[in-house]
Amino acid sequence: MNIKSLKTIFFTELQTIQEDSEIESFFFIFTEFLHNLKRIDVSLHPDFEVSESDLEKWNTIISELKNEKPIQYITGEAWFYGLRFEVNENTLIPRPETEELVEWIVDGLKIKGKGQRILDIGTGSGCIPIALKKEIPSAQVSAIDVSEKALELARKNAINNDVEINFTHQNILETESLDEKYDVIVSNPPYVRNLEKQEIKKNVLDFEPHLALFVDDYDALLFYRKIAQLALKSLSPNGKLFFEINQYLGEETVELLTKLGFKNIELRKDFVGNDRMICCCL
Repeated sequence: MNIKSLKTIFFTELQTIQEDSEIESFFFIFTEFLHNLKRIDVSLHPDFEVSESDLEKWNTIISELKNEKPIQYITGEAWFYGLRFEVNENTLIPRPETEELVEWIVDGLKIKGKGQRILDIGTGSGCIPIALKKEIPSAQVSAIDVSEKALELARKNAINNDVEINFTHQNILETESLDEKYDVIVSNPPYVRNLEKQEIKKNVLDFEPHLALFVDDYDALLFYRKIAQLALKSLSPNGKLFFEINQYLGEETVELLTKLGFKNIELRKDFVGNDRMICCCL
């Protein structure tokens, strides 16, 4: 079968569940992923022959897309802050709004200068600490996660992106104190309440790790409270605490941090206008 005929089949199979523009985008992602053919190559070579073994791969991809499996889990990769990351079912797919959080941190640290110590709590794929280390090579960056499998992938991503990160397997909820003082502590912890599951799309709910997504309704700020309490003892005198937050709990998170004694609390919206990130200091 040639690539032109395959494109017709691809559109026919997916047109009931996806917009044409998205189907087209997916198609060219996979022509490059499987055949190293860019969009222009497909246009110039419509008779490119797809082997039987590759057709089987395409059939699997179509089936997975019809089941709404995220494209990043199909290809095994995602892009974040201009960097390539391997992802799998043990890690969340990096989000654009988290890039905004990284940008906020980078802007502040570049002003401060060299020698900053950074800790990322709940690192997942390692996207936050790796992006920060790439942007600020002089920083000493550490990261922790409760999942050994996530850390295994994060370590691989650090190697692939040519940065050195100190990764530690640790359950933050069972941690009494952090070992060092940090200039920045950042976390994108689980924050989606179970009551919000009906708002979550199938491609997230059925495939991304619930351990990294959900918290109980009765104590949605559990991780924020614990991390903030640790930060009280472990932030340097001019250090800052950054969080990505639940869009519905911005005021509640600000109130929590205020009661714990944090100052200069700034709540920011993401690119679509939702309360999404907080910065504060002692």
